[in-house]
Amino acid sequence: MQGQQELKLIHMSEVEATKINWLWYPYIPFGKITMVQGDPGDGKTTTVLAVAAAVTMGSALPESKATAEPMSVIFQTAEDGLGDTVKPRLVRSGADCGRVIVIDESEKELSLSDARIEQAIAQTGARLFILDPLQAYLGADVDMHRANEIRPVLKRIGAIAEKTGCAVVVVGHLNKGTSKSQYRGLGSIDIQAAARSVLTVGRVKGNPYLRAIAQGKNNLAPEGKTIGFELDPDTGFRWAGVLELTIDELLSGSMPERDTTYDRAVSFLKSELADGEQLAAVLFEKAAGMDIQERTVRKAKQALGISSFKKDKRWLWKLPKGENTDE
Repeated sequence: MQGQQELKLIHMSEVEATKINWLWYPYIPFGKITMVQGDPGDGKTTTVLAVAAAVTMGSALPESKATAEPMSVIFQTAEDGLGDTVKPRLVRSGADCGRVIVIDESEKELSLSDARIEQAIAQTGARLFILDPLQAYLGADVDMHRANEIRPVLKRIGAIAEKTGCAVVVVGHLNKGTSKSQYRGLGSIDIQAAARSVLTVGRVKGNPYLRAIAQGKNNLAPEGKTIGFELDPDTGFRWAGVLELTIDELLSGSMPERDTTYDRAVSFLKSELADGEQLAAVLFEKAAGMDIQERTVRKAKQALGISSFKKDKRWLWKLPKGENTDE
């Protein structure tokens, strides 16, 4: 029959199994779409810029010991000024700004259907492509609440990610619902369905500067731990280590019981390091005598931003400059 599509079949025995590679395990995979969502002002953009900064420097991200060669990043934003907001945040995060690229939209606005996205990734060799926010790049004719309109657009960007091996991160807002985390993303549920990993950024109750990144979906690996970070008006962004907080607790504003052993570890380190650097081995030994495990001490170390360095073949720890030990 004229116009009929020729049938083609694929036998799975002929399909080669491939390994998933990760920009940040298990949060951001290469060659796939990752969704980062949250309410306005909770730190979504600051978080993805901190990740971008680490990528440009080849630095390890939280809960990941792996480092890599510095890589280029394309950061596309429709909400923040490049000169007055994006550049200062990148500088504060320690980014190599020479490796951060923006597609010029001065003559024509960008959309997810734009051929310039694939061209830019191919030309720059970027390994991370960030769109902030998603709804600004869907195109004028696409209603983000209609599944039949959103699917083809996301399928195209997913195909580009797969083809280039670039990690694609799309930033989105949350709706005002109070249902489960997978239904809190603004727009059609198909947006989250297209993403292989969904990360939610939110405020941690009881601390005005503490935020968290919780993983609500992971199709490629076990879900990752909730990662904390601080947005202090004086000191800016700082990773704060693992938080014992679920995504539903983060979204509802409820808090689990406090880990008193962790609190004791924080107080212990502040006290021991108040007068200067100390041998890590000695700190572990003293902590063990207080029934504080090494894992908890390391968790408190990361939260306090304690630096470690080697001297005479032994590791020493030191509080960051200006740390207030009286708190």
